[in-house]
Amino acid sequence: QGKPSGEQASWLLKLGSMGALLFLHIPLWLIFLYAFTTDQSGYTFPPPGLTLKWFPQAIQNTAMQDALFLTVRVAVLATFVALILGTLAAAAVYRFDFFGKDAISFMLVLPLALPGIVTGIAMRSAISLLGLPFSFWTIVIGHATFCVVVVYNNVIARFRRSSNSMIEASMDLGANSFQTFWHVVLPNIGTALLAGAILAFSLSFDEVIVTTFTAGNQQTLPIWIFSQMLKPRNRPITNVTAMLVVLIT
Repeated sequence: QGKPSGEQASWLLKLGSMGALLFLHIPLWLIFLYAFTTDQSGYTFPPPGLTLKWFPQAIQNTAMQDALFLTVRVAVLATFVALILGTLAAAAVYRFDFFGKDAISFMLVLPLALPGIVTGIAMRSAISLLGLPFSFWTIVIGHATFCVVVVYNNVIARFRRSSNSMIEASMDLGANSFQTFWHVVLPNIGTALLAGAILAFSLSFDEVIVTTFTAGNQQTLPIWIFSQMLKPRNRPITNVTAMLVVLIT
């Protein structure tokens, strides 16, 4: 008698889902609201008034433009590197049996499994040990280490769902390795590569901790936004920038 009926359970599930969505999205809506506030501090609720004056200031801010351009370049290049290395690693682990295979699989996943600050410290120590100057390329290297993980996971999962008989049939019909990869393997893993690329780009675009340890004096957009939070006069511009990033995403 104490159990809810099917209709009651359905309503409870809907209410729970709605509550979870509101919990996730209300902070985003507040950022949208604060992007239009007339309050200089940026976080007075309710806003004393609404204005559009922060938008041209945010778009014309050269520091924000430089940070955004740097972030996009890093994310694109880190994703490209991750696609190549992650796909090759997945193919090697799936297709061949060799000593240390499980250890290599574990090592590939480790950069994303570890706390970001541990990965960041490790990357900074390695870069310093090699005597490399902190630059655009060190950020790319740092981001690529964990972007490889999502590509690897997606591609190896697709390989495990694919049949080797298609590859064998292609080779039996006279196709060479490149033709087999281009016409058989790539179409089968195409959507996995797309999903991995989207995840890798997203991870790189909003990465803060590893970037802090590998960027030197450069500022990506997340670091720039974080630094602006400590400057009350720039908070409305920061809110506009955050809103634009959400809309583009």
